[in-house]
Amino acid sequence: MANWAFVTNHGAVLALIAQHGQITARDIAAELGITERSVHRIISDLEAEGYLRRRRDGRLNRYQVAFGRLVGRSGRGEQTLAELVKVLQPGTISDESAASA
Repeated sequence: MANWAFVTNHGAVLALIAQHGQITARDIAAELGITERSVHRIISDLEAEGYLRRRRDGRLNRYQVAFGRLVGRSGRGEQTLAELVKVLQPGTISDESAASA
């Protein structure tokens, strides 16, 4: 098996959060086979860049993904985050959810 993947850990974490909305770093780490510390760092990176917002709800975090945000390289056919998530996690979001983001 290859030592690389088509989707980075950042993309995989974002796709899982988009799919579940409320998921623990421990569950994400177990699903992706990475450390919980890495998941926390990735979530902080994604939040700092505006791809998601984290809100405390008791002892849990709830996440809101910025589906309307553009991703991709400038001038290279940017797409919305909703379009990317639809490819990474089919059935995660509806067209109506993507349009309202």
